[in-house]
Amino acid sequence: MNKNNKIIEANALCVEIKNTRILKNLSFHVKTGEVYALLGGNGAGKSTTLKTFLGFNVPATGNAIVDGQEVSSALDAVRGKTAYLPEAATLYPHLTARENIRYFLSLAGIEKSDDEIDQAFVRVALQQDAWERHMQTYSKGMRQKTAIALAILRQAPIFLLDEPTSGLDPVAIDEFNQLVRELAAGGATILMVTHDVYGACQVANRIGLLRNGELVGEFEAPENGRIDTEQVHAAFAQREMA
Repeated sequence: MNKNNKIIEANALCVEIKNTRILKNLSFHVKTGEVYALLGGNGAGKSTTLKTFLGFNVPATGNAIVDGQEVSSALDAVRGKTAYLPEAATLYPHLTARENIRYFLSLAGIEKSDDEIDQAFVRVALQQDAWERHMQTYSKGMRQKTAIALAILRQAPIFLLDEPTSGLDPVAIDEFNQLVRELAAGGATILMVTHDVYGACQVANRIGLLRNGELVGEFEAPENGRIDTEQVHAAFAQREMA
């Protein structure tokens, strides 16, 4: 891992899509064992930021760095250590959770025993009676858990999460947030983008407030505490109305 402990870095990042500047001198970092939430409304540039760290967007100026390597010049290495969880996890509905896991691991050239897969399912709290069921019977929360189990089995140290709790019920959101906190406590580096103020405050060590492609504020959780929801909500509402 990168010795400076900044695993994800945006340095004066500017991204243009169809001659429109979406990200404007965006700078932030995420350290090992940290959950950083990039919070913003529709069109703020959240998904563009994630896609840039995945190498789908090439910066006009500035750079996106993952584990000390610039994404655009070390794309395979960066993707190899990164787990991306989109808003809707893409898994095959006609396969069981175990079959999906085995298939995607085989594409990565990774072999895992049934016991290791079982342990991953237990770690993400996927109920045992669902392990051999087809994905088409799964709720969104169960699909998210399966996707994270796959990332754990790939031993991905870096997670990029795109609106991961959108559409989940309150119980599933609490379970997901607990899982994210446990992953970070185990040393994972997690960047999530969301428009959910409450969820961001519940799970993140730091929040960056994004508006029109610019970082307009940051909030940090106190030691052994959570970020103040009312403070962030007030800033979010003010920025969105500006």
